[in-house]
Amino acid sequence: MALLVIASCQLMVVLDITIVNIALPDIQRSLDFSTTSLAWVVNAYTLTFGGLLLLGGRTGDILGRRRMFVCGVLLFVLASLLGGLAQNEGQLLAARALQGVGGAIASPTALSLVSTTFREGPERNRAFGVFAAVSAGGGAIGLLAGGILVEYLNWRWVLFVNVPIGLLIALATPRYIKESERHPGHFDIAGALTSTVGMVLLVYGFIRAAQEGWRDPLTVASFAAAVVVLALFVLVERRSRQPITPLHMFADRNRAGTYGIMLCLAAAIFGMFFFLTLFVQNVLGFSPLAAGFAFLPVSAVIAVGAGLASRFLPRFGPKPFMVGGAVLAAGGLSWLTLTDVDSTYAGSVLGPMLVFSLGMGMEFVSLTLMALSNVSSRETGAASGLLNATQQVGGSLGLSILVTMYGTASRNEADKQIPDFLAQATPAERLRFRRTGLLPAPWSDEILTAGVTAAFVMAAIFTVLAALIAVLVIQVRPSDLERLKGGSPPGGV
Repeated sequence: MALLVIASCQLMVVLDITIVNIALPDIQRSLDFSTTSLAWVVNAYTLTFGGLLLLGGRTGDILGRRRMFVCGVLLFVLASLLGGLAQNEGQLLAARALQGVGGAIASPTALSLVSTTFREGPERNRAFGVFAAVSAGGGAIGLLAGGILVEYLNWRWVLFVNVPIGLLIALATPRYIKESERHPGHFDIAGALTSTVGMVLLVYGFIRAAQEGWRDPLTVASFAAAVVVLALFVLVERRSRQPITPLHMFADRNRAGTYGIMLCLAAAIFGMFFFLTLFVQNVLGFSPLAAGFAFLPVSAVIAVGAGLASRFLPRFGPKPFMVGGAVLAAGGLSWLTLTDVDSTYAGSVLGPMLVFSLGMGMEFVSLTLMALSNVSSRETGAASGLLNATQQVGGSLGLSILVTMYGTASRNEADKQIPDFLAQATPAERLRFRRTGLLPAPWSDEILTAGVTAAFVMAAIFTVLAALIAVLVIQVRPSDLERLKGGSPPGGV
């Protein structure tokens, strides 16, 4: 029951990253978002989530993990209610950011509760397998749930649905989960703020570049400010007595490599879901419900990959799954780069999506175990928070980079398509184009597909980089294998 409560919270938090994706076209029409600013509906959540995860992990260490787990869930519920009631763009983005704050408290404390609730060895390996499968598969489940809710109700219910689920989790937690030991310490507010603001500026720079180009003064200023603020973040962490990001964790090459792999893979998976959702609805013509079902196999295959990794990790160690998972993910995304306007779901989308998903399921289990290996109980909250932070920050940063690739490629394609359209268009079509700046199908399909394909090329590059890190950086010691089998390594932690 404890694992059910913890996994349900993680599912709710992760699911909310993608459940909104399926509703993006409806949100755009309802609240008058521009196409490029639509990415902020995703990034407003993931940036605050990723930027404050480290602080959220520390709150659990200092104030008690169960207590902060419940607080995070209740804040998430309140933000979901406010988001569902939003009447304009600003209100929705503010609510999504507040959701990220709630998730930043709940998610790292949930992972820490796995470490403190289950004994090290096979029992904890199985628990991590369930947790990782939920973390990875929640994205696909969110797309399916979002499709159902948008199809039969409206986009607001992709947020309202969190309210009853979150309240049930908050009520069940005191009954099934014990409070953890509290450790004295202080909160590194300066570190949390500089890391979050720095990442927001960096992501804004990429999205601004997609809209206005790389030479735009505001784009350049955003990147420059991001460099300054992130440098200040490193300086703050080096001087802090209890930094929110213990830099000594990066001294362990396996843990540093794990964070690097997670950063790259998160960039790829966020981009794949975002752009495939646009493609299947806008080019293939799927309804929200059909689009949700189209992604359902992803969840099943991720669970298969996570199950295989969880079962065979004690025998082979995590490195083969890190390398193999990244290679499979790269293969699936490379396959998706062949997509064009004549592609079909069965012929061009399903196969590469399943290959990618199998690799990601293998990755999440091995990465989770490696990130918390050889970490004292005092720092499990910081370690788990850092892993989750790299996932969310990597996803936000990666999505912004992919949006930039998409914007550049789609603009170049539009420059090619507009003369052909004007040569064939009727006077009414020319008038509509001058008023809206939008081309009708099939010209718009060509433009979107060109942008999506360029984004998949960049996503594939991210996964290749993850594979290289796994090959060159990760080293598995005999003591690590002993621990995975349930034994105690020499001089164990």
